[in-house]
Amino acid sequence: MSVHLPNDPARDDVLAGRPALWLNPNLKANGISDVSLPVRRNQVGEAEANWRLLAPLLKTCFPELVPSNGTIHSKLIEAKSLRKPLGYVGPEYGRVFVKADNDLPVAGSIKARGGVYEVFMYAKKIAESKGLLTPGGDISLLAGDAARSLFAQYTIAVGSTGNLGLSVGIAARALGFKAVVHMSFDAKQWKVDRLTRLGVEVIRHKADYTVAVEHARIDAEADPTIYFVDDERSQMLFFGYSAAARELAEQLTEAGVTVDEEHPLFIYLPCGIGGAPGGAAYGLKAIFGDAAHAFFVEPVQSPCALVHMMSGSEELVSVYDVGLSNRTEADGMAVARMSAFVAEVMKPLLSGVFTVADDDLFRWLWLAQTCQLIRLEPSAAAGFAGPDFIVNSSQGQTYLNRHGLSEKLSKATHVIWTTGGSFVPQEQFEQFMERGALLLNSD
Repeated sequence: MSVHLPNDPARDDVLAGRPALWLNPNLKANGISDVSLPVRRNQVGEAEANWRLLAPLLKTCFPELVPSNGTIHSKLIEAKSLRKPLGYVGPEYGRVFVKADNDLPVAGSIKARGGVYEVFMYAKKIAESKGLLTPGGDISLLAGDAARSLFAQYTIAVGSTGNLGLSVGIAARALGFKAVVHMSFDAKQWKVDRLTRLGVEVIRHKADYTVAVEHARIDAEADPTIYFVDDERSQMLFFGYSAAARELAEQLTEAGVTVDEEHPLFIYLPCGIGGAPGGAAYGLKAIFGDAAHAFFVEPVQSPCALVHMMSGSEELVSVYDVGLSNRTEADGMAVARMSAFVAEVMKPLLSGVFTVADDDLFRWLWLAQTCQLIRLEPSAAAGFAGPDFIVNSSQGQTYLNRHGLSEKLSKATHVIWTTGGSFVPQEQFEQFMERGALLLNSD
């Protein structure tokens, strides 16, 4: 179908595939308390408690988590060496940080926060239903032989462009589940190879992400021994991601950062279908309320959240519906249609969405590695455009004026969430770096 987007300052640039910033007209003051939302803020605390409960099992299954006592967390890095190369040198940029989920243990991306969480919570549920685990019992028993024999009777399935499939496959195999990952045509071969080496069945589809997810869902509905991790609808995934907000809040405090009405926090979150950025944004709004300003970032040809939320349609709008191609080097964000669940939750909470060109992703990837030793894949670099959009674009100025923030910029904090990259094979990473260097040298 063809969709006509309403008149908006960002519309022409979006339709032409040019970088743009769209501001959400439905953003509400204290939107986190909107009673019409299908979720509640206390679910963030429940997820935090579940992560603590799972920690002994995670430490048993993944030796790399022993030093953190079973906690999956990433560093918060102040981007001091990147400010000048990015042009963020003036006091109007406040402080700029990188939330380095690109180096997250277990799965090497933000998806470890969702995929691992849902698989391990499902394992707990199965073990309790079969009497292998009593409420309050030793969760580490789920790494034992009896539990592995039980889990081997079940299959975990997921549809993915790459990183969610990696996290689900790694988690499932660690506990002894069978695992099937349905992947879209644009999934990177190295991600397929890594899953295959783990014993995960990978099914490649000659279509995009939406089709891969639908095939995974259909197979699961036909077989009660298949558990489907539903990236389009799962609240379990969403709240697994939301728990990262508490981690970030504590790290900001340790860095001497205050977040309140006079000290705004801007967060830039790469967006595919929306579950990971939506969960993180929801968790941050639950903690900081209106002092947190959450922006999604998407490729110029795959802005599924932007076109749907801009449209105002109750029916999901695809990037194809507005004449965009959904072709991008940012495989994690090559999604034509966002999650309807996430769209509903984000409607009163999301500040806006900005889009970036693929070439810029490679420029920022090169700068991140060269200037601050932050290893990224292209999609994970998307958030680096955020401070420039807020400080310098006309739409950014509109947002600042609308919310009384113009005089507070020097006291603001910007957090660029980098979502994946540490698992990229060296040969592939060197190709990314070569492309970034060529682009920068030609500028």
